[in-house]
Amino acid sequence: MSHRSLALRNTLFSSLGIYVEYFLGMVCAVLIARHLGPRHYGIYGLFIWFAAIGIVVTNSGVTTGVIKFVAELRGSGQAELIRPMLAHMRKVQRWHMLVVLGAGLVAYLVMGHRFAAELDLLEFVLLAAAVGMRAPYMFNIAIAKGCEAFDATARVTLVAAPLNLALVLAAMLLHGDVLLFVVMYAISSAAFLLASQHQVSRLLAPLPRDGALPPELLQRMRRHLRIVSLTIIVSFLIASDVEILFLNLFDSAASAGYFKVAYQLASGIMLLVPGVFSAVLLPMMAKALSEGRAAGGRRFAAVTSYLALLGAPVVAFGACFAGAVIGLLYGAAYAAAAPVFALCMLASALNTSAQGATSLLVSADRQHVILSLTLAFGALKIAMDVLLIRHFGLHGAMAAITIEAAVSSVAYLALGVRVGGVSLEWLRLVRILLAAALAGALASLVLALRLPPLPTLALGGPMLVAAYLPLTLLLRCWTRADIEQLQGLHGRFAAGRPLLLGRLLHWSGARAGQGP
Repeated sequence: MSHRSLALRNTLFSSLGIYVEYFLGMVCAVLIARHLGPRHYGIYGLFIWFAAIGIVVTNSGVTTGVIKFVAELRGSGQAELIRPMLAHMRKVQRWHMLVVLGAGLVAYLVMGHRFAAELDLLEFVLLAAAVGMRAPYMFNIAIAKGCEAFDATARVTLVAAPLNLALVLAAMLLHGDVLLFVVMYAISSAAFLLASQHQVSRLLAPLPRDGALPPELLQRMRRHLRIVSLTIIVSFLIASDVEILFLNLFDSAASAGYFKVAYQLASGIMLLVPGVFSAVLLPMMAKALSEGRAAGGRRFAAVTSYLALLGAPVVAFGACFAGAVIGLLYGAAYAAAAPVFALCMLASALNTSAQGATSLLVSADRQHVILSLTLAFGALKIAMDVLLIRHFGLHGAMAAITIEAAVSSVAYLALGVRVGGVSLEWLRLVRILLAAALAGALASLVLALRLPPLPTLALGGPMLVAAYLPLTLLLRCWTRADIEQLQGLHGRFAAGRPLLLGRLLHWSGARAGQGP
């Protein structure tokens, strides 16, 4: 199979796994939230966050190391070292897990009444069991990714994700409380582990079992674990909804429930906005930088504009129709989550816009800079959460995530400009924001009709898209190369129809060469 065919196949299966897992996971989250209500969903969200932080710490540096070294050993023709390397990584993961579960037990016995008064012993045991199964599941998925067997990861998702949905539906039919949903979470963890184990055993079967790790490789593995582990843990605290913990502590479980649904929905949407494009950013930037600093800088500036082009209309949509989205998905009980959702969309878009900068920094071997920034922004976020949530509750959480996202994205973009030596396309960025603002203003006229959520979204969403696309062409938000590609797609898939769109693309392409 050619490299191009392999890349296309991997992209297809990777996309299938990501979108199916997210869609079914989002359906499960919506169903649980509607069933439990804001207060109990806030408590359930806190329990799942405890499990998530346990999984992240257990796997910190391990899963990324597995992907890296499996791919590296395959590429260098040293397949005999893959099994010994995996054995070492599994041993590290087990030690991590023992520390995590031990620390979790001590924290539960000593401080559980303060930080998680609703968490009883049975629920703690179930969550610990879930951590013990989900961490090895993610290890198995890392093996599949390192082997470039994205079809295996897709198969795991296609088996386990529908089963997870079925378990949620069963808990709802049984009129389950928080405990029953935690039980289903533990059962689904076992399903994910078993499905992944089956796929990985098939991948590893042809590999030789004997082999000793060279000291140089072992040293590199240990160095990777030391550097990456801390970065991943702090990055999780920044990217996760840690505000749920502080809202439960300083405000109320209901506020935590509002924040949970808003943050989860917004971050999921913005995760899908760049799609698989985000997966190719790092190799794309590395290749451009290998051609010279100027080439890398130009690619960074273009990528940032492209991410803004994708993210701006989504933010405008959230600003206009947050109430309708929350009302449709979660019901009137979650109406207070609407403004949180709008701001979470903005914060997620700001973080997405900095992906080009972080890829450039990694390509330029500035991982130590990323580590320093990650630690600084992690401390900033935790400090703002404690201060603002203690005094302002849910509004404080909204302010904290927005401020942190703005500060961190500006810092990464500024460093990207410095490393690349090329300024951002400021005029193009302004025109993109203007196009999104105008499209949002036009679409918001639908709100004056005071329709129910579904008709509001059915009218407002297409109106925003229909306004945004021509506005971006009129305001010269696309480059000549972008427009030429759009013209090719228009001719290939729409046979040049409608003619008005073809003429608009031709006119916009002629203007694109006239400068900013």
